[in-house]
Amino acid sequence: MEVRIRLQKAGKPANKQYNFRIVAMSRSQSRQSRHLDLLGHYDPSKNPAVISVNHEKLEKWLVQGAQMSDTVKSLVKKSKKV
Repeated sequence: MEVRIRLQKAGKPANKQYNFRIVAMSRSQSRQSRHLDLLGHYDPSKNPAVISVNHEKLEKWLVQGAQMSDTVKSLVKKSKKV
């Protein structure tokens, strides 16, 4: 099973104020499917955007062979700078 670390949409679709979860999930599953592990949150609606990542869990999944999406890579870089 290939594991991918990516964003999962959450929030209120009525007023288009979405926030996102950073999750580990099987590569073959759709974005809204059940995730294997919750690794953090990203809220772009706040100013400045809120990014919280559990780096210990993230490192555990990367050691096991998970791959991050490009968007998650950039968010993780931004969260380490703060």
